[in-house]
Amino acid sequence: MTSFKTINDVIVLIFILSWGVGCHGQAETGIAPMEKTEREALYSTIQGFVGYWWNGSELYPDPCGWTPIQGVSCDLFEGSWYVTDLNIGPFYDNSLVCAPNVQFRPDFFALKYLKSLSIFNCFTSPHHFPISIPTKNWESLYGSLQSLEFRSNPGLIGQIPTSFGYLKNLQSLVLLENGLTGELPSNIGNLVRLRRLVLAGNRFRGQVPDSFGGLRELLILDLSQNSLSGPLPVTFGGLTSLLKLDLSSNQLEGKISIEFGKLKNLTLLDLSKNKFSGGLVQSLQELCSLEELVLSNNPIGGDLLGVGWHNLKSLVFLDLSNLGLTSGIPETFIELKRLRFLGLGDNKLTGNLSPKLEALPSISAIYLNGNNLTGDLKFSEGFYGKLGRRFGAWNNPNLCYPNGLVSPSNRPFGVRPCQQEVTLYGLDHDGKSKVSNGTLNQNSQFLASLGFSRYGLDGFWKVFMAETLMIVLGLNVLI
Repeated sequence: MTSFKTINDVIVLIFILSWGVGCHGQAETGIAPMEKTEREALYSTIQGFVGYWWNGSELYPDPCGWTPIQGVSCDLFEGSWYVTDLNIGPFYDNSLVCAPNVQFRPDFFALKYLKSLSIFNCFTSPHHFPISIPTKNWESLYGSLQSLEFRSNPGLIGQIPTSFGYLKNLQSLVLLENGLTGELPSNIGNLVRLRRLVLAGNRFRGQVPDSFGGLRELLILDLSQNSLSGPLPVTFGGLTSLLKLDLSSNQLEGKISIEFGKLKNLTLLDLSKNKFSGGLVQSLQELCSLEELVLSNNPIGGDLLGVGWHNLKSLVFLDLSNLGLTSGIPETFIELKRLRFLGLGDNKLTGNLSPKLEALPSISAIYLNGNNLTGDLKFSEGFYGKLGRRFGAWNNPNLCYPNGLVSPSNRPFGVRPCQQEVTLYGLDHDGKSKVSNGTLNQNSQFLASLGFSRYGLDGFWKVFMAETLMIVLGLNVLI
């Protein structure tokens, strides 16, 4: 019995020793190797954004291992940890939050394996603590940086550094809603691997560089909400991979380029709120993948008849409001089976409105207000009930809906009921006199013959009294 107990004790002791060695080995290997220069560059970079109070060496002694920093990602290169992603700003509740007075320290450029930099809502004071993007040293990230983003930084001022043109591996450049100014550098066109270029919501001016047309791998191009001017480059026809093109809210002018017809993969085209003119180009009908077309608020002019709208089978959203368009509304719109929104308001469109538009299976909003459309609206009451106020036909003086065929709750807003012609009969030479709505002069003469002054009654009551008296006289004769 004693020997058996001794054997058990030995086994337990061996197990404990083995477990201890295993744990000790894990503890040693758990501390990831990281070059001192890399660690210090990271600490200094973050401290420049967050403030001097932030002591990285004490708070995060192993930033890529067991004490990770929110917003920092690392990867192994040649057996050591290096920073690959750096996100500064209130992305999450425990994210690194910037100090009021921010510094963009040169140590940042020592992060030689950095792939992605994103700074969000960090430079917030354009008047007290404005800051510019560093103009030098970007070439040190030539081989690594793939994504560069500055979002919602009103205190970020100045121009886009021309040294961005060195970042040949860059795939995403997003400078969204900052305080940047100046012209767009033409050497951005050298970033041939770009797949996303977003420069919206700044104060850029001048023309769009021709070199942008050489970005053949570009999928998203957004230059909206700036002060860009002049015509669009004809080189845009080379952006054959493009999925989304947003140039809205600028001062761009000239005719819409026929080169747009080459953008077969385009799903969104927004040219609204510019100064484009010269009519709708026929090449728009070649955008076979287009889902959203927004051209509103441009002095484009012309008509709707020159474009084969039936070719745009994928179209979901079409806004052609306030373009100065004339002519009628083509019935080819009824072939757009996926169309949900049709905006044709505030133009000069004429003619009758085809009831076939009701057959659009996906439609949920039609705006035709502010035109010169005429005739009766012949849609069903169910159609008005389905769209409600999303059917806009007001401010068409000669448009009406059939009175009595639509319940009060479904009447189209701002459209008058059609007037029914009323004919009253009195006596004629055969014993029947036909009395109809006469002219104001005729009624005035009749009133005068009865002793009423035509200046003593307003127009409406004048007509009312005349017709009433004539009806009474006619009835008396019949009696």
